[in-house]
Amino acid sequence: MFRRSFVGLVFVLLLLGQQFAMAQVGVIDFQIVDSESKEQIPARIHLRDSTGKFVRPPTLPYWHDHFVCNGKVRLRVSPGDYYFEIERGPEYRIHEGKFRMLPGARVSKVIPLKRILDMSQEGWYAGDLHIRRDLKDVPLLMKAEDLYVAPVITWWNQNNLWADRALPEVPLQMVDQKRFMHVLSGEDERDGGALLFHRMPEVFDITAATNHYPSSMQYLIPIRKIPRVHVDIEKPFWWDTPLWIASGMVDSIGLLNNHMQRSKMLPNEAWGKKRDANRFPGVHGNGKWSQELYYQILNTGHRIAPSAGSASGVVDNPVGYNRVYVYCGEDFSWDLWWQNLKQGKVVVTNGPLMRPLVNGKLPGHVFTAEQGQSVTLQATLNLSVQDKVEYLEIVRDGLVIENIPLDEYAKRGGRLPEVEFEESGWLLIRAVTTNPKTYRLACSGPFYVEIDGARRISKTATQFFIDWLKERQQLVQVENLQQRQDVLRYYVAAQKYWEAVLQAANAD
Repeated sequence: MFRRSFVGLVFVLLLLGQQFAMAQVGVIDFQIVDSESKEQIPARIHLRDSTGKFVRPPTLPYWHDHFVCNGKVRLRVSPGDYYFEIERGPEYRIHEGKFRMLPGARVSKVIPLKRILDMSQEGWYAGDLHIRRDLKDVPLLMKAEDLYVAPVITWWNQNNLWADRALPEVPLQMVDQKRFMHVLSGEDERDGGALLFHRMPEVFDITAATNHYPSSMQYLIPIRKIPRVHVDIEKPFWWDTPLWIASGMVDSIGLLNNHMQRSKMLPNEAWGKKRDANRFPGVHGNGKWSQELYYQILNTGHRIAPSAGSASGVVDNPVGYNRVYVYCGEDFSWDLWWQNLKQGKVVVTNGPLMRPLVNGKLPGHVFTAEQGQSVTLQATLNLSVQDKVEYLEIVRDGLVIENIPLDEYAKRGGRLPEVEFEESGWLLIRAVTTNPKTYRLACSGPFYVEIDGARRISKTATQFFIDWLKERQQLVQVENLQQRQDVLRYYVAAQKYWEAVLQAANAD
């Protein structure tokens, strides 16, 4: 009898405890609106308590430290102090705030997000080339990040999300009647690095591959033959980058990649080519190394557009943190966006918003002159920033030739100093923030100068890639002799290609 009474008492106490705990929980309502139109807008929320623990709603798309909503969300949270950041991509001001939740209380907040500018109204449309999130969440993620192009990776290495379900009849889907989501992008990521395959009409089976065999070229060659496919080198420092460049089968390269994250940098090169930490030290070293390698590629006469990818779903980034804006003017479409990306009509950014022209032309333009003539270029620039930017930089043939303080830029009415070319070369414009935690910048695609019909080809840059290829061949880890020869033959062919480029070099 006593035991029954005791058990009953414990049950009652537990029930009362649960009811008391429920009574302690408070409710916070967020409504996010555009500060001018007052219309509700989707957004991303980072909400944490006083211990640094992030709040994770049970039914909304959540990743790492943030979730997205359609502009209105109700959350039940324990008593305490809370801090939040609300964002909608780089075109809106970040809204920061805090609140104190008392036991059983209800807090309501209407958050007005102020738009800095609408890049699409000026003809620039944002995409992220490295997304690996749940397909059902991507439409809301696109709207919350104000992203227009989202190719979602659904097959990679031994993984295929379509293995147990039917492929979609139409892989290209519209979101909000103005955004494009594609659900059949793929990735080959192994010892030589990662290639991203976009605009694929179907899954390409690479599940038989091991980390070292076969060569990535075994898949790249047939994939390249598929009409309209876009091939992206995911990061410049992957070991097989010189091989892929030599193949002539790649369309863009991830200048802003997943080592650049919202609140930190991945300070290493993973299993890629290591940087010299003395030349590229500290938090920003990896980002500067990516740029250095891209400049070396340009210095060998290759014209490959820079791209950007966040790898949300793999690393901590939100979708669209690293993004590439492609100019489409008033004729934005899925096909035109990819066409103009390949042509280099781009700006890549994870912060500053830049709209550059040189002599009235977009990035990717080739300025020409006859032998003995020169070309004078002047950039005009519209720039909007949230993080502090001290200088705008003009990079010519891999070297910073102008540092323009922002106050001087403003006094000049957005015009940058003239640059005269008497020989072939290239230039781009860069705005780097002073953010101490991560490498945050915007960079235009290159503008090219071609004198007497010849591209600038640097001996030093070309030799750099020849040496890189030789080093890469020493790292091939295939024990089977026939398989090893099968892998090495691609590097041998690539080395011959680069040696031919060296013979054609016309600059130091």
